[in-house]
Amino acid sequence: MTVTALGLPAIRRDAGGCPADMPASGPLVDTFGRAATDLRVSLTDRCNLRCTYCMPAEGLDWLPGDELLTRDELARLLKLAVTRLGITNIRFTGGEPLLYRGLEDVVAVVAALRPRPEIALTTNGVGLARRAAGLAAAGLDRVNVSLDSLDAEHFAAITRRDRLSDVLEGLSAAAAAGLGPVKVNAVLDRASGLEDAVELLDYCLRYGYQLRIIEQMPLDAGHQWRREATLSADQIFAALARHFDLSPDSAPRGSAPAQLWRVNGGPATVGIIASVSHAFCAACDRTRLTADGQIRSCLFATEETDLRALLRNGSDDDELEAVWRAAMWHKAAGHGINDPDFVQPQRPMSAIGG
Repeated sequence: MTVTALGLPAIRRDAGGCPADMPASGPLVDTFGRAATDLRVSLTDRCNLRCTYCMPAEGLDWLPGDELLTRDELARLLKLAVTRLGITNIRFTGGEPLLYRGLEDVVAVVAALRPRPEIALTTNGVGLARRAAGLAAAGLDRVNVSLDSLDAEHFAAITRRDRLSDVLEGLSAAAAAGLGPVKVNAVLDRASGLEDAVELLDYCLRYGYQLRIIEQMPLDAGHQWRREATLSADQIFAALARHFDLSPDSAPRGSAPAQLWRVNGGPATVGIIASVSHAFCAACDRTRLTADGQIRSCLFATEETDLRALLRNGSDDDELEAVWRAAMWHKAAGHGINDPDFVQPQRPMSAIGG
């Protein structure tokens, strides 16, 4: 498998060759010159599935309600991000964002902002069938639906829930509501994943969905992730290439996390997100806001910046902006998964947001 070499960024310097100072306005940049234009917003850490690579069968201790951002606090931060920090894309995640009360109202608030950002949702698809039309009416542009297997037994083993039919109905409803391109996110189980990948791509080609296969990352609640127990991007590519003609997509990758491959000559594509084996940190354009109001500069950051406390202590928008900028200014060059001293973040994926 050949991938675009993005590597790690170089330190940003001024005209005299010295490290640049943090700008007080303009794009939300870091010391390496990357601009964050994509905001990932975790609305809740709760989920109605129990995926083996994310959380234990009994679930987790959910965040107390008084620690979560209120609707007004969330709306204020989203407005700040768009109007002051240059955010052009907002993606709502979880946990499972469909469990967040008032999701349609929050989508409508963001859709009314100017300049209007693109609004996306990453969901497990359970409950999407009855919500897709309303979300589209509120202003949602598109969805990514998590689906790791089309085999009911495999699906139940991975998610610990028998909800495959609900997810498939959700995908169909999203397409009917115009929430396209509808993307399918798959994290493959090592035992059955290579077979699942072929079936998933066949399915997505048949219904016009876009498949994105994601390497399993060290973000599980039990910190049991082991590289040798996961499938690499190269293994996934090789399995797909035995059944499909895959050629590099000619479109520039930009900051997209997925390396795209045209399937059987196109125009359909399949994406492989090789977060572990072929890091793409140099082009990262993301900033993250957790459900309890913490800014994370990276999915794998071990430190967070508390905006909730500032909100509740009466800080004005100027101070909130400055603190958010400072948090991103010090973003690390890369996630460090492949470094010998890598430390997995304490929060699992369900509490960080995808």
